Amino acid sequence: MGSEALHVFLFPVMAQGHMIPTLDIARLLAARGLKSTVICTPLNAISISKTTERDRLSGLNINVQTIPFPAAEVGLQEGIESMDQVTSPEMVSKFISAIALLQQPFEQLLEEHRPDFVIAGMFLPWATESAAKFGILRIVFHGTSYFSLSVGESLNIYKPYEAISTDADQDSSFVIPGLPDKIEMTMSQLPNHYKDKGLVADRMEKLRESELNSYGVLVNSFYELEPAYAEHYRSILGRKAWHIGPVSLRNTNTLDKAQRGKESTIDQHYVLDWLNSKEPNSVLYVSFGSVSRVSNNQLLELAMGLESSGYPFIWVGFLPKGFEEKIKGRGLIIRDWAPQVLILDHQALGGFMTHCGWNSMLEAISAGVPMITWPMFAEQFYNEKFVTQVIKTGIQLGAKEYNLWVEAKDVSLLKKEKIATVVSQLMGDGEEAKEMRQRAKEMSELAKRSVVEGGSSYTGLTTFIEEMKLYAKK
Repeated sequence: MGSEALHVFLFPVMAQGHMIPTLDIARLLAARGLKSTVICTPLNAISISKTTERDRLSGLNINVQTIPFPAAEVGLQEGIESMDQVTSPEMVSKFISAIALLQQPFEQLLEEHRPDFVIAGMFLPWATESAAKFGILRIVFHGTSYFSLSVGESLNIYKPYEAISTDADQDSSFVIPGLPDKIEMTMSQLPNHYKDKGLVADRMEKLRESELNSYGVLVNSFYELEPAYAEHYRSILGRKAWHIGPVSLRNTNTLDKAQRGKESTIDQHYVLDWLNSKEPNSVLYVSFGSVSRVSNNQLLELAMGLESSGYPFIWVGFLPKGFEEKIKGRGLIIRDWAPQVLILDHQALGGFMTHCGWNSMLEAISAGVPMITWPMFAEQFYNEKFVTQVIKTGIQLGAKEYNLWVEAKDVSLLKKEKIATVVSQLMGDGEEAKEMRQRAKEMSELAKRSVVEGGSSYTGLTTFIEEMKLYAKK
């Protein structure tokens, strides 16, 4: 290659949970001397431009290329370019149709720039085929763990849920075969595409095929977190994969942490001052990610549960009417986008109530914060099992049903009494809570060690880059 830097295209799915870690990966690769080009749509480019600009000023070769998002062509309102703006099942299918229309302009960019390889999000199945047209490798980025990839693959191979009759109780459970641990699931926690054969199931099968035909998978995790599943995924399932996470640890200064994803809607100094006024390990952070929706009835139960637990908390989202006055001083409300990494890293944080999105969980693991799990959709029920049963740094709140964020399906209410009990269990001084905090702290140390020179993820990234260099030479 001579002095020519390897050039990588990174193309995330237009959803915050995918774009944020993809940008971190682009920055990690640029810091290792590669030329990183992030492909995204114009409005999404705005939210990442401050970070890429700072990196460029520090000497990194990182760029953004935009592709117009064809909202109007599929019947979506102009200005809708991200999954967190999608609010109904009809909008989901239109959004997916719009993503399919990005293939042709993406191929134009490939032809024009000829990158050495492409890292593309899992929901862009055509990226494998597009890259192959130009003799370019496609790497898949799922944005989840070895554990949940292994669970998904076992469900695909063994289909254990098929042994349960269709009219059986939704609480009927089955063991997921072939895994290093005994992991059970109920029918109600199973993602819809396994139960309802149709368009979504076909689409998921296409994603799987495109991954099998791709060169390999980048995993935002670290070996020490899930050694049995790293081995299982690569050796037993025979997948080419490299762990390079937690990628959020790329953000080391306050500004990077505060502006990760979007610029926060609250002044970071105000948040830090509020946290500084609290005792160590005393604050509960409550956030359900950028797309999850919770019913008004459930919000009310949650608010009352938090109030009666007596612990100070930070709540991201909207509170039920009239509630803000009641919790003045004890609760800090952040309406829209929170500087999550900054909050989790603060010593006052004692726990995190989460929807179990992998980014949030890995950020909590990196910060040494134990969790209260409240999964809703995607692979979140798998993630709950990982954190509560495998690494044991979390307590289940008791969410029972898989429920896609845009569906208005009624799910069982989690009652205020249960919420208050679980919050006190996690935040209190009981033996179980102390052990959980200790395990979380140890895991945090391992996470930090994995990304520095000589660590498992640092080495994983080196191995990956060397392999890409070899391929480019050929």
